[in-house]
Amino acid sequence: MTDLTAVRAALAPVAASVLALAGLTAWAATGAAGSPAQPSVIAARMLVPTNPDVTAAFFDLRNDGGVDDELVRVTSPETGRAMLSRTVVRKGAGAMRMVPSVALPAGGTVRMSASGVDVMVEDPPRLRVGERVPFVLHFRDSGQVRVEAVVIRPGQL
Repeated sequence: MTDLTAVRAALAPVAASVLALAGLTAWAATGAAGSPAQPSVIAARMLVPTNPDVTAAFFDLRNDGGVDDELVRVTSPETGRAMLSRTVVRKGAGAMRMVPSVALPAGGTVRMSASGVDVMVEDPPRLRVGERVPFVLHFRDSGQVRVEAVVIRPGQL
């Protein structure tokens, strides 16, 4: 094999690598490669407790990042246990089912509601409309987001 043949043989893989690297660099520079999940809370509400044992909280979530994330847990220093739940209707009757997490897609929004996903809150304190209750939302990849939920009447949801 001559030197010229060896150079030609090596040129194709080197050129392909340079083109691939340039393409990946441009892809990452434009943000198309994805950015970390960036969850935020757009709105946070909690129903004024009409039952001393349980009430519900609702969070509207936004992910401005480039990858999906999941809400895996909700806690509050002022309430009992808080659990992610979903309303399931079977044979015309609604029932609450606990769920392990709530998906938050990249660039997407999740709006919790009484007929969908919400947070069931046990042992709520005595609250009046307009008061605020602190919560910590725990995300699988993004860590914690602290927020205060405004207490509202059930009809205001």
